[in-house]
Amino acid sequence: MKCPYCGNIESRVIDSRPSEDYTEIRRRRLCETCGKRFTTYERTERFPLVVVKKDQTREPFNAQKLEAALMRACHKRPISMEQLHAVVEQVENELSAEGKQEVLSTAIGELVMKKLQAIDEVAYIRFASVYREFSDISSFTDEVRRLTNIEYE
Repeated sequence: MKCPYCGNIESRVIDSRPSEDYTEIRRRRLCETCGKRFTTYERTERFPLVVVKKDQTREPFNAQKLEAALMRACHKRPISMEQLHAVVEQVENELSAEGKQEVLSTAIGELVMKKLQAIDEVAYIRFASVYREFSDISSFTDEVRRLTNIEYE
């Protein structure tokens, strides 16, 4: 593994541990040349997942794009980066577990909204407003009413 500090390819593993859900292994490494430590992650290779967008175009699933959308929805909300990473990982794992090579963008959006609603309702509404393309204030208030009715029923 190439050292991110000095570029040397000689390093040794000093600690390995699985993630909480056992989908990856975190390895702490020590560079043999500069002596600095760095972390690598080992995951099983997945088949490429293709997203079918609303206009029927297709593009590869991009976890960074999903994470950026979540960061916009969660801006100035009490949500940690670890929580955002976890949502992205959960979504990606659930989509991969289905075993399909193509997935509709609407299915991804619904899955993300379900996860966001459990974490933070404001972030959920922000994400929903973009995802569902609210065209006016009544669409927005209808979604807020639907959300509050779910909680109080």
